[in-house]
Amino acid sequence: MTNALSNLLETVDVILADGATGTNLFNMGLQSGDAPELWNVDAPDKIRALYQGSVDAGSDLFLTNTFGGTAARLKLHDAQNRVAELNRIGAELGREVADKAGRPIIVAGSVGPTGEIMEPVGSLSHAEAVEMFHEQAAALKTGGADVLWLETISAPEEFRAAAEAFALADMPWCGTMSFDTAGRTMMGVTSSDLAMIVETLPNPPVAFGANCGTGASDILRTVLGFAAQGNERPLISKGNAGIPKYVDGHIHYDGTPELMGQYAAMARDAGATIIGGCCGTMPAHLRKMREALDNGPRGERPTLDQIVSALGPFTSASDGTGDEAVPERRTRRRRRA
Repeated sequence: MTNALSNLLETVDVILADGATGTNLFNMGLQSGDAPELWNVDAPDKIRALYQGSVDAGSDLFLTNTFGGTAARLKLHDAQNRVAELNRIGAELGREVADKAGRPIIVAGSVGPTGEIMEPVGSLSHAEAVEMFHEQAAALKTGGADVLWLETISAPEEFRAAAEAFALADMPWCGTMSFDTAGRTMMGVTSSDLAMIVETLPNPPVAFGANCGTGASDILRTVLGFAAQGNERPLISKGNAGIPKYVDGHIHYDGTPELMGQYAAMARDAGATIIGGCCGTMPAHLRKMREALDNGPRGERPTLDQIVSALGPFTSASDGTGDEAVPERRTRRRRRA
């Protein structure tokens, strides 16, 4: 099977991924609480516009509008029987945009967490999780996705279940976790933990890393944590556009396009090969990121002090890999914004 992402990684120094899905769709009229995946059928022109916005801004890779595409997540909207349809069409729309771009564009089939807690802490069994991820993966493959893109994962059990499902679908994949709890995921995983997990999988990802979390400074500290483990697998950094702030009843991100340009260059220097934005990242941010990656010379690996000086302070005292106690486990339903 041809792996378009691996082929691209062999020909370019760094890959610019896309920005936010939720933030951009909210600006197009999506209402809080609505399922973005339903727009693949109900508002396909808006989804094409979402994808096109990333391509026009210079992205080499964009994620499909399928983050909440498992049966468990779609059940919240009484759409659990539409997994195959919504994921397939989400990928087909992406394929349309990518194929007319005139340059190599990777369509990455977004797969988010199920929203359920897996055994032994919760009730979702490994077999059930594999089945749900496989159903979604097969539909994304049918729709023409080049690679599957697991993101915003917190639990190692869910990461492993998805990897098994993607092997059943015979699809290459990438995987990211969200390190949003004092440098750890909500289930206590550190950057070094994920680097070790990846290398123990029978079906390892093409690339791995971090997305979402808190601010740009924090995700770069996490990327440095990955790089310190010595893995040769490409690293992903897909950070938020600054820190979320609640203003006039809405969430806003304070990261300017200029700041995200600095972030992109520093992410590359920190060791990331696939660099994008998450919550709050708009095409304007991506254009500055593209400019910084294309025109800025590669530098030395940044120090923590240099990251803080350029991008602002960390939101926690450490990256979670020291001797401090593991944060209390808690549950939360999330959507990539």
